[in-house]
Amino acid sequence: MDDLAQALAIEAIKTVLLIAAPILLTALVVGVTVSILQAVTQVHEMTLTFVPKVLIVLGVLMVLWPWAMDVLIQFTRRVFDLVGGGG
Repeated sequence: MDDLAQALAIEAIKTVLLIAAPILLTALVVGVTVSILQAVTQVHEMTLTFVPKVLIVLGVLMVLWPWAMDVLIQFTRRVFDLVGGGG
């Protein structure tokens, strides 16, 4: 039973990292790019960092949505196989 719980936890963590990584990396790149532009132009407006990041992350989410759903469906099938098959 402990092996099953450990396998499920490992699969869940891998799936979360796989889905979240592209979104978080996109937000990181956009944030750093906007910060560099703000430092160069000396324009320090809070909405200038927030709005582009939100728009680009939403765009990435829209593009990656089918892939993320496919990954989640595969994960759900693996979980059902692990639980239903008894390991």
